[in-house]
Amino acid sequence: MTIREADVSQPQSVVLAPISAEAKPRQRSTRLVEVDSLRGIAAVAVVLFHFTTRFDQLYHHDAQPWMSFSLGHLGVNLFFIISGFVIFMTIEKVNRPMDFVVTRFSRLYPAYWAAVALTFSITHLLGLPERTVDLFSALANLTMVHSLFFGIPHVDGVYWTLQIELLFYLGMFLLLITHRLERIHLALFGLLGLRLIYLIAEQGMGISLPWILYKFLILGQIPWFAIGITVFRLAFHRDSHTRRDGAVLVAALALLLAGDGPGIALLATAFAGLVYGAATGRIGLLRNPILVWLGAISYTLYLVHEYIGWSVMLTLRAAGWKTDATILAAIAVSLILASLITYTVERPAMNRIRAWYRQKTASAAG
Repeated sequence: MTIREADVSQPQSVVLAPISAEAKPRQRSTRLVEVDSLRGIAAVAVVLFHFTTRFDQLYHHDAQPWMSFSLGHLGVNLFFIISGFVIFMTIEKVNRPMDFVVTRFSRLYPAYWAAVALTFSITHLLGLPERTVDLFSALANLTMVHSLFFGIPHVDGVYWTLQIELLFYLGMFLLLITHRLERIHLALFGLLGLRLIYLIAEQGMGISLPWILYKFLILGQIPWFAIGITVFRLAFHRDSHTRRDGAVLVAALALLLAGDGPGIALLATAFAGLVYGAATGRIGLLRNPILVWLGAISYTLYLVHEYIGWSVMLTLRAAGWKTDATILAAIAVSLILASLITYTVERPAMNRIRAWYRQKTASAAG
C-alpha cells in the first residue's frame, strides 16, 4: 500500500471537485517516505508476532525463543490507520472514478496474485498441517473476496485484512462517485455511531445485532480508518473543517476507549501521533535507508510471510535446527521473497497497468 499513484487525465471527462475547495494541500512529496517506513515497521511487528507468539500457540516451539513479540499483531491496526491516510491522498489525485479503480487494482492485485501462487506452492511442497487448501480454493483466492462472499478458506491467514481493505475502498468509491467526500465527516460519524449502538446493545443489554451489517460496514475497524482519514486532513488541510476533523478523531478514540479499553485507546493515540509526525516530516529517523526499504516491501512482506514462514520453520525444526535459528531463517526467506515480488512483479506490473491506462484514456480523449 505504498503512496505511488498515477496522475492521469482526460479532457472530455467529468472532473471531480477537489476534496477541499477552501484550502489547497500543503506542499509535500508525492511519496511520503516516512509514512512508508511506518508501514514497514508495522509489517515487521506482525512478522515477529507470527513467528514467535502465534507459531508457539499453534505448533509449539521446542524451546523458548530469545524474543517473543506478543503485541506485534497490533501492527495491523497501524496498517488500517495508514490505509485511511493513504486513500485520501490517492483521491486527491484522481480526475474520475475509474482513476481510483485502476490505481487500487494495480497496487493490490498483481503482487497478491504472485503471493497466492507462491504460498500455495511452497506450503504444499514443504507441508503445513491443517493450513493448506486445494487448487479450487487457491484459484478462488485470486478474487480477494473468496471468504467474504463464498466462505472459501484463505491460502494464507493474513488475507482477512485485505477483504477489510476492499470494503473500505468500496465505501470511499461510493462517496467519490456521489460527490460526498466533502461530507466524509458525516459518513464517519454515522458509522462510529452505529458501532456505538452495537457496543451498547452487546455489552449493556446483552443483545446481538445483525452480524452481516457489522461485517460489511467494517464497524470493528472503522475507528482506525477514521483516525487515518482525519490525521491526513489535519496534516494537509488545516481549514475551516479542522474542528469537525478533530471531532471525528476524538469520537474514534473515545469509541476505542469504550469498546477496547484505555490501553488500546492510548495505543491508537500514539499511532495517530506517529502518522501525523511522519506525514509532516518531523521524525527524521524514519528516513533511515533500512526502514525505507522495509516500507517499500511492506505489502509483499505482509502477504508472503506467515504460512511460508511457518512451513520453513517446521521443516527446519524437523531437520534439527534450534528455535531461534528457524525464526531467523523464516525472516530471511520472507524478506527475500518479498523483495523479489516487489521488484520483479509488483512495481513492473503496476507501472505497466497505469501506463496502459494513461495511453487508453489519452487515445479516447484524442
